[in-house]
Amino acid sequence: MQKHPKVAVIGGGSWATAIAKMLCVNLDEIAWYMRNASAIDHLKAYKHNPNYLSSVEFDITKLRLTQDINEAVAYADYVIFAIPSAFLSKELEKLTVSLDNKIIFSAIKGIVPETFLIVGEHFHKMFHIPYENIGVITGPCHAEEVALERLSYLTIACGDTKKAKEMAKLLAGNYIKTKTSDDIIGTEYAAMLKNIYAIAAGIAHGLGYGDNFQSVIMSNAIREMKKFIKKVHRMKRNINNSAYLGDLLVTGYSVFSRNRMFGNMIGKGYTVKSAMMEMSMVAEGYYAVKSAYKLNQEYKASTPIIDAVYAILYEGKDAKSTFKKLTEKLD
Repeated sequence: MQKHPKVAVIGGGSWATAIAKMLCVNLDEIAWYMRNASAIDHLKAYKHNPNYLSSVEFDITKLRLTQDINEAVAYADYVIFAIPSAFLSKELEKLTVSLDNKIIFSAIKGIVPETFLIVGEHFHKMFHIPYENIGVITGPCHAEEVALERLSYLTIACGDTKKAKEMAKLLAGNYIKTKTSDDIIGTEYAAMLKNIYAIAAGIAHGLGYGDNFQSVIMSNAIREMKKFIKKVHRMKRNINNSAYLGDLLVTGYSVFSRNRMFGNMIGKGYTVKSAMMEMSMVAEGYYAVKSAYKLNQEYKASTPIIDAVYAILYEGKDAKSTFKKLTEKLD
């Protein structure tokens, strides 16, 4: 393989834009697939993504912009998927080129609803990609702070340590520090679960609970996450590392967290539909909670926070009374 692998970014949202920004620091060229033709035209004309992180200015000579996912995948050695999990299957249906011999990295924080699998497992089972060719890019890291060039940390997990280190090197920069992990399953489940807990934190805030209760929610959430992930994939891991606890905290507390914002609306009395219409970005946790709840019918981990969020979002239970009951189960 050449000195630097060719990389393609799949997605046009804020996280895809942030990843493209990071890659352009270290690469002379990347392929970037977006569904939105007008966004591509705007980028070519004005050097900004008009819809997400519009403050980020790109060197257009470094971008191979395309509305054809096959063109982007065919170009690349490493393909980074950064689209909402709910839309992944629809995008993959467009593929006519093979994913064989491609290194797939998921920057998606959710479960594929059609298969109830995290993204890495989905590519492994549905496309027969070996785990040594699958990786995960996880936080704690908000796209908005990447745009502002505030110091941020990323964890890169892959079944093949060399490929994790290669991707970590491609994303690292003056304001981006990277580390690698071999816990590809655990880090991806953590990235999915933390969005559910951020919705819970948002609901609590919307209901009028204060900082004292928020701290209880978060401390219970990390223990609940540990139990869930241990049931799914048992291996030695430190749940207090940044990829788990750090990502949970930033998503649960940050003003940039769309999942917390979504939960806050629910706590204030918005319906799910009205909250989604109000937001311009997808709250991954909404889809994740259904998948996690269904998965846990098999694993049977103790997950009172997930159960409460599921009851509110999918069973139409009253948020106030549901959280009143939840407070009795936390410690």
